[in-house]
Amino acid sequence: MRLWVSLTLLAAVLPVGLSLALTPATAPRDPATIRASYRRPDVVPFPSSNPYSEAKSALGRMLFFDPLLSRSKTHSCASCHKPSLSWADGLPRAIGEDPKGLPIRSPTLIDVAFFEPLGWDGKFKDLESVAFGPILSPMNLNMTEPELIARLAAIPGYVDAFTHAFGDGAITRPRIEQSLATFERSIVAGEAPFDRWIKGDESAISATAQRGFELFNGKGRCSSCHSGPSFSDGSFQDIGTAKGQDIGRGRYFPTSAKLKYAFKTPTLRDVARRAPYMHDGSVATLEDVIELYNKGGIERPSRSPDIKPLSLTAGEKKDLIAFLQTLTATAPPVAGIPKLPR
Repeated sequence: MRLWVSLTLLAAVLPVGLSLALTPATAPRDPATIRASYRRPDVVPFPSSNPYSEAKSALGRMLFFDPLLSRSKTHSCASCHKPSLSWADGLPRAIGEDPKGLPIRSPTLIDVAFFEPLGWDGKFKDLESVAFGPILSPMNLNMTEPELIARLAAIPGYVDAFTHAFGDGAITRPRIEQSLATFERSIVAGEAPFDRWIKGDESAISATAQRGFELFNGKGRCSSCHSGPSFSDGSFQDIGTAKGQDIGRGRYFPTSAKLKYAFKTPTLRDVARRAPYMHDGSVATLEDVIELYNKGGIERPSRSPDIKPLSLTAGEKKDLIAFLQTLTATAPPVAGIPKLPR
């Protein structure tokens, strides 16, 4: 069961510059209804097992920015999910305490409340189960659960924060997970020119971008997976790029022909600000992304049926790029490092 927290409530406590985004929706065919399907609601979903509270979100925010969560005390969740870089890190591959880096890039946390399971390969069933993955990973934050709990318990300010959020000062793994997940669910897309356009401001985006929107929902086949207000249906697709043992979702479903090489469909919110692209950072620019889809990728049994050569003209490619640029929020999200208890 999910509980939906209103925009009015969250607006008072979200980091400056953030607003809300919708859950994905299937785009109908007529133009007016297609535009309406991308409009955002006034609520964000929180599970009944971990309902929203301001105190829990504030605690999660402190933990998110605190390098105390890493063994060397030099890395935090925000090292890979920077607000100024649209909650990603701008790198082809994530880099934690191991300088060799991770095999995949850091996904943005924008609109993460709307998509479960999580991770490029979907290995996390929900946000609560994500936190200790990077915390315990030797390649990432390289911490142990007992040491983290001991560090936090030794700081009176954290004991007070846990008491405020949970009623007593006990610091446990589930409470750390719940606090981080509560804060992360509040990370939502800022208003972009596209949002003003679908609300009725016809001057908010150019004619070129409007043609790109038509292509996005038509000839380009983009909306087959990048649907709804967050521009993702949360599915896992083989787009014909991964090779070898980089099999994505297929790792958990080895008998599935369709899930081999399938990776999570990412949100396109702020996409122009979040290069490079793909799960492995292998595509440098949006122009390269469009060209990849235009060619159709590797033909194989697992490839999505919507991935096929598109025969886009040079002008149509420019129109699509113009549209994608309208999904960038007017101002980058801002969430300054909170005052950490010590």
